[in-house]
Amino acid sequence: MRIAAMTFRLHAPFVHSLKEKRMVVKSLVSQLQNRFHVSAAETDEQDVHQVIVIGVAAVVPHNAMADSVMEEISSFVESATEAEILEETREIL
Repeated sequence: MRIAAMTFRLHAPFVHSLKEKRMVVKSLVSQLQNRFHVSAAETDEQDVHQVIVIGVAAVVPHNAMADSVMEEISSFVESATEAEILEETREIL
């Protein structure tokens, strides 16, 4: 059993308040949880309007499945939001 962990750092220039940011984060986290059955949450930069940091973790049976799931999640995040992906980290534990 393995844990696939990912962190996305996004830039959302269209966000001008924490309330707007919260709506974007809540939508993206909810979509990730529902679509991929993973744990997802905002993990950093909660007080910065235009920077979103989301952590995602999934339990998978083996490394090949971890790679596959992380690739699908990455593609989904890219298409599901207007925010630009500044950084993406992947780790298999």
